[in-house]
Amino acid sequence: MSDLPRKAVTRTAKLAALPLGFAGRATWGLGKRIGGKSAELVAREVQQRTADQLFKTLGELKGGAMKLGQALSVFESALPEEIAGPYRAALTKLQEAAPPLPARTVHSVLEERIGEDWREYFLEFEDTPAAAASIGQVHRAVWHDGREVAVKVQYPGAGEALLSDLAQLSRFARLLGPLVPGMDIKPLIKELRDRVSEELDYELEAQAQREHAAEFADDPDVVIPQVVHQADQVLVTEWIDGIPLSEVIVEGTAEQRDRAGQLLARFLFSGPARTGLLHADPHPGNFRLLPPVQDAEHPEEEGGPVGSWRLGVLDFGTVDRLPGGLPRTVGDSLRMALEGDAAGVYGLLREENFVKESIDLDPDEVLDYLLPIIEPTQVEEFTFTRGWIRDQAARIADPRSPAHQLGRQLNLPPSYVLIHRVTLSTIGVLCQLGATVRMRDELEEWLPGFLADATEAGETPEEAGEPEGETVQA
Repeated sequence: MSDLPRKAVTRTAKLAALPLGFAGRATWGLGKRIGGKSAELVAREVQQRTADQLFKTLGELKGGAMKLGQALSVFESALPEEIAGPYRAALTKLQEAAPPLPARTVHSVLEERIGEDWREYFLEFEDTPAAAASIGQVHRAVWHDGREVAVKVQYPGAGEALLSDLAQLSRFARLLGPLVPGMDIKPLIKELRDRVSEELDYELEAQAQREHAAEFADDPDVVIPQVVHQADQVLVTEWIDGIPLSEVIVEGTAEQRDRAGQLLARFLFSGPARTGLLHADPHPGNFRLLPPVQDAEHPEEEGGPVGSWRLGVLDFGTVDRLPGGLPRTVGDSLRMALEGDAAGVYGLLREENFVKESIDLDPDEVLDYLLPIIEPTQVEEFTFTRGWIRDQAARIADPRSPAHQLGRQLNLPPSYVLIHRVTLSTIGVLCQLGATVRMRDELEEWLPGFLADATEAGETPEEAGEPEGETVQA
């Protein structure tokens, strides 16, 4: 691949080949079964071939195609193991790498955006990218003052490709069903499209990262790299080493998994409270587990002292702006649900338009729908597992289940759409980690309304929600 494919007809053909390819492999599998191979073995081969094609197509196209692949990768833990297994490696790979752009293209972008003398900004610059994502790739370099930096370069034509891909993917979202069974892809694609302009704007990203870096500068648990330089389509930030969360998922120790999970939950809830911004791209490629800072009181040990690993956070291209932090309705409704106050929960949901005026539901049935989902908040600590999230997905996705029928009648106000996706994505990563997390600790510390005494103190609930929205499927 010499450059980012930009011609609409070429990209459309590649994307259309995904569902067509699946149909062809199904026919191939039928032939193999007729030829005597077992159904289980053939199904595994078909799924592996599909996963290989999925990564190859989405990775090469980058743009919206790869963006969708990254978003899907955090949800694979909700799929049945016989389906998720063959896809896991291919989708997870999208979180850390993709076929890179050639050096000459990168140099052209740097020359155009920084200037013909761009090399004078760097003491060293590695032409081979350290990471490649949906709209840009990252190169390791040394800034002119000696700092190690990450240079994020946006792909030429990324904006056009991103919009074109997502529009095309939306048209045949149903045909993509066999690639990710049990998932409703169309709402996810719509939400990704809504965020395109922000993600392409590196000035907005730099601003969001600066705000986070300033707030977390002295934080012992969370590390945000400082912004060093920003230009159109180029962003230079401090380099941070560490173990990619995707590697912790595959081969991390129990201590590393639990620590990463705890800090991920802490960042999810503390970020909006401290910065008024919600980091909205929580796939494992955007996080690093950093070793502890060693000192005389904490001599170096293998893996470092338990519980002292830190979380490095990258990529602030997509954020939700929440000036008052997470909506108080979230904390109030969670607290009331845990208290068994079905009428109170139902009243809040109606006020915030989660239940439209034209819909009448049984408050007790609504509470029964919510309790399994909020199980991690009912105990002091909770172990997130693939089995648990699969059970939740199956309960809500099965058209025959009461939970499915009730879920279809709930509404998701626009102001909660991104919060909803980020929360589900984070839970998906926690389940991939298999982390044991003290979720209540983070909610009590950071979520407005979760503690009863905060309500009794007379704090004013945050106004959130709008009159229209979309159907909720957790």
